[in-house]
Amino acid sequence: MNDNARRVVLLARPGAARDRMREALDLAGANIVLEADPATGDQAAVLAAQPEAALVMLDPATADEALDRFDGVLSNPRIEILFEEAELAVGRVGWDAARWVRHLRAKLGLSDTVLPPDRATSVPEVVPESPAPVAGSPEPVAKSPAPVAEAPAKWELTLSDLDDGGSSDTHLEIEPVGVQSDTDQSGKDQPGTDEPGTDYPPLGLEDDAGSAPTVIAKFELELVDDTPTEIVFEGLEMAPDQASDASRFRDDMADLHSRVGAMELVQDRTVAPAHGAVLVLAGIGGPDAVRQLLGALPEGFPRAVLIQQRLDGGHYDKLVAQMQRATSLPVKLAVSGDTVQPATIYILPPSLGVHDYEQGLAFNDAPGELLTGLPANDSAVLMLSGSDPAQVDAVMKLAANGALIASQALDGCYDVAAPAALASRGAQSGKPQELARRLAQRWL
Repeated sequence: MNDNARRVVLLARPGAARDRMREALDLAGANIVLEADPATGDQAAVLAAQPEAALVMLDPATADEALDRFDGVLSNPRIEILFEEAELAVGRVGWDAARWVRHLRAKLGLSDTVLPPDRATSVPEVVPESPAPVAGSPEPVAKSPAPVAEAPAKWELTLSDLDDGGSSDTHLEIEPVGVQSDTDQSGKDQPGTDEPGTDYPPLGLEDDAGSAPTVIAKFELELVDDTPTEIVFEGLEMAPDQASDASRFRDDMADLHSRVGAMELVQDRTVAPAHGAVLVLAGIGGPDAVRQLLGALPEGFPRAVLIQQRLDGGHYDKLVAQMQRATSLPVKLAVSGDTVQPATIYILPPSLGVHDYEQGLAFNDAPGELLTGLPANDSAVLMLSGSDPAQVDAVMKLAANGALIASQALDGCYDVAAPAALASRGAQSGKPQELARRLAQRWL
């Protein structure tokens, strides 16, 4: 083994899963400096090996108490912690196993790409070979390539002033992401899920505060001048009016009339309390990304964070303990009927959903309401590695109503199906630490 490779400690019970993990780390180019059983290993020996990373294999027999013995390793900021499920490690074969090794190499910082080594960065144009000409047939005529649709430099929208008497216009310039064309070389439209040539512009046309501009209703008040010309008080002796006093009174009333006439009244409206949440959707390859996201959230982050991490083994109670080591925010297992508390992280089993009511959010037994139950104007949805592509449409509906949506960057993402689909619809993307910063910018 190359002594200059990344130093890794493998914490796993002896068996087929650890053997497969050892092979994968060797193929990824890691230097395994120590293998230890979480149930019997010694934390001092792990620290003495001076690892740069520790890979923990999770299985039903690895209890939380066993991992607690290595708390000094798992909480060490100089040691990168990676988690793998033993059941998944044993089941990976063929192409899936090769992709697993590439992602391990990228997670350990030994590669900056997860693509196969023979994959070109661009797809060359394939020109079909013309058949040999038949004797007596005319010479083939070379066809010029089909024109490529060019994206406009920008779109410009003009919004006229609301006031009928206004003369100025407000211009918005929108930079396009690209133009998609659903035509073949003959220029005919091809069938698809969208209209031909449909493009998805970037979302989030918001002001600096992160919310849509507010329209203030204007009212014009007309003050009727019913000022009495003479005031009589019985039983009192009034001094004769002075010309200067009458002039000043008229001037004051005229000034008041002018000020009231120019007043703008803000339309009364009921403001709903802010009680949204951040929903994180993840699956295969997601635990590491979730852990990095939670570790980058600042202390005192005000919104609840709901994590739906799909696990084949279903050990969500163990996931609570693992994620608690990554963040200072409290981590709890969601229970149907409980009210969602702010500044708290919840692990959601797939059988739960949420609903919105006057006091905030609460968990229920309707998983189909997980996305529809979130108040869009005060919520965010992040789709990480392994999340379900079938949920992209529902996430886009939340975005249309004001929710912040984003996907994990494809570089380093193990299962890119859902993040890639969301990004193609205009969503922002970034590494987990970058997504955490965007959440903090919105709510802090």
